[in-house]
Amino acid sequence: QVQLVESGGGLVQAGGSLRLSCAASGRTFSNYAMGWFRQSPGKEREFVTTISWSGGTTYYADSVKGRFTISRDNAKNTVYLQMNSLKPEDTAVYYCAARSFSASSRNSFEYDYWGQGTQVTVSS
Repeated sequence: QVQLVESGGGLVQAGGSLRLSCAASGRTFSNYAMGWFRQSPGKEREFVTTISWSGGTTYYADSVKGRFTISRDNAKNTVYLQMNSLKPEDTAVYYCAARSFSASSRNSFEYDYWGQGTQVTVSS
């Protein structure tokens, strides 16, 4: 089993930056592709970005492309989400997720483990 804990969320003004972290524990982290999803009130979880276990392949939702960067440090069992040029539309609870496959995925149902989420609020 894998446990995921997100951190780094908070309140930031539009145009600012935040760096989210997701610390993993349990089974081998380096074999897991990772993803970030977000959810606003009344809406389903939305794909944000994903990274393969090796870190060599990444994908981003069009809404965050060029502004967000996902990375991972397998030695630290941690995945990061660097968020720049934040917009009020980015306000959501951000969830870290892991899947027990090396290949990345944009589909939430293909992930096996989820963190508790961290709130990101972007003010105008």
